[in-house]
Amino acid sequence: MNANEPLVLGIESSCDETGVGIVRGTSLLSNTVSSSMEEHVRFGGVIPEIASRAHLDALVPTLQQSLAEAGVTLEEVDAVAVTAGPGLAGALMVGVCAAKALAVATGKPLYAINHLVAHVGVGVLQADGERAGVLPQNLGALLVSGGHTEILRIKSITDDVEMLGSTIDDAAGEAYDKVARLLGLGYPGGPAIDRLARTGNAKAIRFPRGLTQPKYMGTAEEPGPHRYDWSFSGLKTAVARCVEQFEARGEPVPVADVAAAFQEAVVDVITSKAVLACRENGITSLLLGGGVAANSRLRQLTRERCSAAGITLHVPPMDLCTDNGAMVAALGAQLMMAGIGPSGIAFAPDSSMPVTTISA
Repeated sequence: MNANEPLVLGIESSCDETGVGIVRGTSLLSNTVSSSMEEHVRFGGVIPEIASRAHLDALVPTLQQSLAEAGVTLEEVDAVAVTAGPGLAGALMVGVCAAKALAVATGKPLYAINHLVAHVGVGVLQADGERAGVLPQNLGALLVSGGHTEILRIKSITDDVEMLGSTIDDAAGEAYDKVARLLGLGYPGGPAIDRLARTGNAKAIRFPRGLTQPKYMGTAEEPGPHRYDWSFSGLKTAVARCVEQFEARGEPVPVADVAAAFQEAVVDVITSKAVLACRENGITSLLLGGGVAANSRLRQLTRERCSAAGITLHVPPMDLCTDNGAMVAALGAQLMMAGIGPSGIAFAPDSSMPVTTISA
């Protein structure tokens, strides 16, 4: 075993993507993902039972492809890492059981990884195989996806991660999917709304920005109860009422304008609160991750506001922002290089694993 550059195989199955990635230290060797998204389209969202069955079908072929692309064998792998939570319970179970089986069969140590922290750990990797080195000091992470919207403070990727704020109801990606359904745009909603919003007028309609009233925000000296938190359920309801009003008047719904105004409300409140959290907590570098990081307006506004606040923005390549096995392997390698022991095989998946639990 190479303790300085361990060869780690990572397995991700927290939602609808089966991911297997292999890293050597901080170098990315392979990142293979099989998505079951098409199987969920007719339902308008992820169906946990379907996702779990898809993981069962995809895991072995995905594993074989990832090993082949990396040019390594299971015998050469130093350790196995797997997402243990948070996520869909049944989907997590498939990945965890597979990882345990591999660990027992090969005699390799097993690391149970926190999915959210893994999104940050991927920041040490570069797709060209060159070492990206360590994460920057005073680092924060803005994670925006279909299941999560959080702002984290990363003092140490291996043993000190703090949640500063999160959504109290829908995640941003969920809000996109629900609004897309209201507008007849289908699933997944994020890409459809992003494309349509480019042709609309974001100022045509003013939608609410949740949890921005003084009673929630407070001040820097006396923070309110939700100073760094988000809420998107009220925004979704506001869009529904807006559409109903147009229909009640017998007028065509200006779908592009509604999409643009909705998107602006989401990214405005996400970026403003994220930058506020960074400024008030001494964070000088911010990593943007999660599937919604692909949204063009979110990337643009985050970049503009970070630049204005003197915050350095880091955005991994798109295939490393979405759920993948490489991020799990990357965090597993960081734990090994920090001298942190494996999890063993007695742990159970935890669908609500807190971000402070980096490894079970």
